[in-house]
Amino acid sequence: MAEKQLRIELDYTYTYDQFTVFFYGDRVFVGKKDYPIGQCCVDVMNLDEASLGEIDQRVRLFIPAAQKLLIEKTDSAAALAQERLNAVWELIFALPIYRDLKMDEACCFHTFRQLMADREKWAQVQDPSSEGYAIYQGMMAGLACFAESICVFRQQVMEMTRKYFEPLKQRNSGTYAQAYSRFYADTLSIGAHIFNDEFEQSFPVEVGFVPMMHPTEEGRIFVAEKSTFNSLADFLRTEFYRGLALGNAPRQCHNCGRYFLLTAGYNTCYCNNIAPGELERTCRKVGAHRKEALGKANRTPARKEYDRTYNRLKARKQRGKISVDEWNAAVTKAQELLERSERGELTDEELKHRFEEF
Repeated sequence: MAEKQLRIELDYTYTYDQFTVFFYGDRVFVGKKDYPIGQCCVDVMNLDEASLGEIDQRVRLFIPAAQKLLIEKTDSAAALAQERLNAVWELIFALPIYRDLKMDEACCFHTFRQLMADREKWAQVQDPSSEGYAIYQGMMAGLACFAESICVFRQQVMEMTRKYFEPLKQRNSGTYAQAYSRFYADTLSIGAHIFNDEFEQSFPVEVGFVPMMHPTEEGRIFVAEKSTFNSLADFLRTEFYRGLALGNAPRQCHNCGRYFLLTAGYNTCYCNNIAPGELERTCRKVGAHRKEALGKANRTPARKEYDRTYNRLKARKQRGKISVDEWNAAVTKAQELLERSERGELTDEELKHRFEEF
């Protein structure tokens, strides 16, 4: 009788400034979910700027209440500080990454009641020379710069993708590395001349290696890299650069403006989300049609072959030879072949033969 495999599960709980994820291959495991590496970064890039502003505003209300508690030392002051801290947690714990993790809500939402109930810890928090005091002040300092650290990360990625990645004709780990090297050199130069500082991309992280059961493939075990971070910004930078090394990178959709993840060197400028003003068609389908409608001047041989194919497909759709869905799929595929040709991956003759298959 085969020996039954023992599944080891650790019941982790996390706080906003200490949480663990697992990396394996081209996936990152967050709680019970897994994503292609780079997707968490994309999700944060698509956050509404106002949501980060609201977090910062609530933190600014919380900090005076936490400072006031050290002066008044009353239950009412503790209740006010907790109320305002909980308002912060409600927004932070709803962010990407945190919402997939099992957060230590019992501790976070009852911080000050538990603190005042522990006489030794409460005494330390009031002693400027103690470790407890440093932890208390560090909590406030960390929350004070939380939203700003995410905004700085987003600005860096926006600049990198817009100025350095968007002009790329090919998208893979090598071309991303070359583009990043230019961004890195330019940013170092700017930091030295304007801010008299260096561009730092290093941060503390605790790394270990553990056996892990695959979440969807029964009986499969693999060795995962267990990484514990002290801030969301540190995780996002790690995931972003790991993605670049794999050929994964965010790109801003040319139709809706939202970010999406290009994986394994794939190159398209449109996402697969439902396009604005559409009920079913995606930005990728809408974008393919809009590109066709652009001016015909200075058409290359590849563009002319594409136009002939497009018109042939359009005529077949109008005669009822193909359905609307088949038409959209064919136009999208034709557009992808044209893009490959324009990147030099297909000769004009190869492109012509591929179009003849439609």
